[in-house]
Amino acid sequence: MKKNILFFTIAMTAVLTSCNDLLELPNDGRMTMDDVFKTRNNVLGYLNSCYNYRIEPSMERDALTDNSTHSEDMFGNSIYNRWYNDGYSATSYTNTDGAPWESLYQGIRKCNIFIANMESLDPSTIPNYDGEISSWIAEVRTLRAYYYLELIKRYGACPILTVAYETTHDFGTNVRSSVSEVVTQIVADCDDALAAPEVNLGFSWKVGAGQRGIMTRAMAHFIKAQALLFAASPQFADGTYSYADALEANRAALGACLANGYELFNTAPAIGVAQNVYAFYFISAADEQQAFDKEYIYPGHTVAVWQTSGMPTTSGQLAAGACPSQELVDCYEMQATGEPPITGYSDPQHLSPIINTASGYDPDKPYEGRDPRFYATVYYNGSMRSLENSSDPENIIETYVGGSEGLSATDRRYTHTGYYLRKYNNWKSNSDNSADGQIRKFRLGELYLNFAEAAYQASASPYDKISLGNGMSMSAVDAVNAIRRRAGMPDFPTGMSKTDFEKKYRNERRVELAFEDVYYFDVRRWKTMPETSRYVTGMRITNDGSGYKYERFSLERTSYGEKYYLYPLNVTEVNKMTDHTGVNWQNPGW
Repeated sequence: MKKNILFFTIAMTAVLTSCNDLLELPNDGRMTMDDVFKTRNNVLGYLNSCYNYRIEPSMERDALTDNSTHSEDMFGNSIYNRWYNDGYSATSYTNTDGAPWESLYQGIRKCNIFIANMESLDPSTIPNYDGEISSWIAEVRTLRAYYYLELIKRYGACPILTVAYETTHDFGTNVRSSVSEVVTQIVADCDDALAAPEVNLGFSWKVGAGQRGIMTRAMAHFIKAQALLFAASPQFADGTYSYADALEANRAALGACLANGYELFNTAPAIGVAQNVYAFYFISAADEQQAFDKEYIYPGHTVAVWQTSGMPTTSGQLAAGACPSQELVDCYEMQATGEPPITGYSDPQHLSPIINTASGYDPDKPYEGRDPRFYATVYYNGSMRSLENSSDPENIIETYVGGSEGLSATDRRYTHTGYYLRKYNNWKSNSDNSADGQIRKFRLGELYLNFAEAAYQASASPYDKISLGNGMSMSAVDAVNAIRRRAGMPDFPTGMSKTDFEKKYRNERRVELAFEDVYYFDVRRWKTMPETSRYVTGMRITNDGSGYKYERFSLERTSYGEKYYLYPLNVTEVNKMTDHTGVNWQNPGW
């Protein structure tokens, strides 16, 4: 049985770490907490341990949205089948990252202990260099802010802990602070971190050799800016924070990053390596020192698309995994016109698309002339696996009925939508050469889009220029256009209303950040799940000898209700806290 981090785990840890003092037991060779903060190596070891509770980004979380359907949905006990059929209760719930409430609070407790001990430490007691101690404290304050950001995104309101509990703590006094109150704590931690000096070994913009995953000034800016954007969004807005507050933080974050060497990745790949710049970025490894990747803000991990979300004709493939949906495919605009090919659907099931005749889209040739990011993200019928042997018939992907990569509803190795994931996939990858790319936790491209959202919401017009500092200014439209130009897409048109801009912006954000663990949280903070998560469609393609015929098919889901906006808390622990506080801690619907 899991113990509530607020009721049991913290208290027992406090008891165990102080038992020698309380009972005056003889020293048995084990290290006390006081011993930890007496040597440099022990301090650094404890600092490193504070990082152990970070949540890795999940490309497969998009399979819990209308961006894709997971091939594991054929198994009744799989996370995806239970999600699609509203098969979870608070006692059985899981997500692609499990149920991280407890582990995040364990990380917060470690941060609290570290901060308290370092702030009371006499610097002369351990060897340290100019700025190191203030840098360590700034790191951990930023890390604590990160843990709280991850909590509110998943659970909403949650307790704020900034000190380690004593054994005498009265847990009946605990409350779930509102999201706005938690965001106030996040902002305070990030501001305190950014107040640390930028001396040689101080809290830095850069990541040194062997410091992968360290908190930086860029992270403090990003976390603060994203937290305020969430606090202003419909899901959590309560009047405490506005989009003007979010704009100020995102303006400062983007301006500071640009002034300190961050820039959108724009290196063209060599012939045969990748289709375009966007594709090349995601099959490349994150570069902490930013010699190659100046867009990187915080790392994620290397993925193996070829194996877990790959095609059955790839040696060593295990599953088709997160198969892109027709809805996602419909989002990719026409490159020549910058217009959407599909403007909506005339039926709830999305089987009858409304075709934008002004876009240049040909429904008989649905994959021609699309946004270059489409070709970097999706394998479709007729696409090329290899970029070197385009004339080889075996190199052509066949997702039509009877094709070598065709549809199947009963085999986890074959697509369930008519599409396969290409983003992150190096076409050379297989069981003998696992060479796929990396998903980043945070990158500058997302910061551009976060700024654009705050700017258009807070301004009279999406074309209003906002000062970024250091002589730079940018409008919401400018920020989006920077992303589109890197992708090879036309600028947004002039003269859009805020309503028109919002629709096009949200589509742009969905396309740019597909399978980056962002869209799942976007549809929740925008409260658009009833419109986006009930029906997901695929494409059944047949060939009767005279050409391809395209038929959409619908996959209905029931996991779009209010309860799926937030994770539930563990029932046993909710009952404990209800007994102690008299308040039901469970999230709505669970």
